Amino acid sequence: MDQEENTRRWRLSRRRFLQLAGAAGAATLVSAWVPRTTSVETGERPATHDSGASAPRLRQWMMIIDQRRCDGCRSLGVPPRCTEACIQGHFVPEPMEWIEVYEHEMAAEAGPRLHFHGDPHLPIVGTQLIPTPCMQCQNPPCVNVCPVGATWSTPEGVVLIDHDRCVGCRMCMAACPYERRFFTWGDPPIPPEALFVERNPEHQVPLRKGTVTKCDFCPEMAREGRLPFCIQACPHAAIYYGDLEEDVATNGEEVVKASLFLAANTAHRMKEQLGTRPRVYYIGGHGELVGRRPTDGGRLPVRWDWKGQARTERWHR
Repeated sequence: MDQEENTRRWRLSRRRFLQLAGAAGAATLVSAWVPRTTSVETGERPATHDSGASAPRLRQWMMIIDQRRCDGCRSLGVPPRCTEACIQGHFVPEPMEWIEVYEHEMAAEAGPRLHFHGDPHLPIVGTQLIPTPCMQCQNPPCVNVCPVGATWSTPEGVVLIDHDRCVGCRMCMAACPYERRFFTWGDPPIPPEALFVERNPEHQVPLRKGTVTKCDFCPEMAREGRLPFCIQACPHAAIYYGDLEEDVATNGEEVVKASLFLAANTAHRMKEQLGTRPRVYYIGGHGELVGRRPTDGGRLPVRWDWKGQARTERWHR
C-alpha cells in the first residue's frame, strides 16, 4: 500500500469520526486521547487505585499548520481569527500576538512548488501567510539561558514560564530565534473576568508587570478534551493539534495519523538548521486550497476587543 493511500485511510471524515467516537461535537474530539496525565510542577504521573492497571501514556504535544488552507482570514474580511481568539481567551494585551500571522514573500523554483524567498536569483511570485505560535522547541535556547530557572520544558514537551520566579532580565527573549516571547512593560489591563482565574504556568492570566510571557500551547485545554483557542477559531481548519506519542492530530474536522500526514505533505519546521527541534510543523502553501492566490493581499490589523477598560503606558515585544 503506497503512502498516499495509507494516509487517505487514516483520515476520517467528521461524520464518520463522530459515529465511531459517539462524540457530541468536533470541538471535543480530542478527549479520547488527552487524559490528565502529569503534574505541571513535577511531571509525576497521578497515582492509580488499581495496581493492575497500566499507567496512562505521557502526552507529547505538537502542532501542524497547513499553509495551503491559510489566507489570513482575508477572504472573510476579518483579521486572523486564530490570533484574535488567542487574545480573547488569554486576555493578551496590545500589541502582543502570541500566535502572529506573518505575510512572507515567496520565490518561484523549478516545478509547481513554492518556497520562502532567500535566493536572489529567483523571481518573487507573491506571498504566503505564516501563523506563528511559540515553537515549543525540544532544545529551547530560552530555557538554556534563563539564569533563575523561570522557564523550563515539561515532560509533555511544552515550554512554560513561572511568573513567580521570572525576574524580567529578558535573556530568553534575546535567545529566542523565532521572536515569540513578550515582555510586560507596564501594569497589564485586567478585565473583571480575569480576577476569577487562578494563574498557573499553563494559563498565564492575569499577566504580571515585569515578566515575560508567550504562547503556552494550551495543554490544560487539551486534557479537558478541548482544542486550543486558535484551532477552534480557524475558519479553514488550517491548524492541527496532536500527540506524537499516539501519532495522531486533529483540526476539529478530521483526524490524521500525524507521521503519515507530515511525510505525505513534505512538512518542515522553521529554522531546523539551528537544532532547536521545534514541535510546530508546517505544510507549505499560500492558501490555494481556500482560493487564495499568491498575489492576493495579506492579513488585516488585529483587534484587542476585550481590553476596553484600561490601557498601559507602554508595551513592547
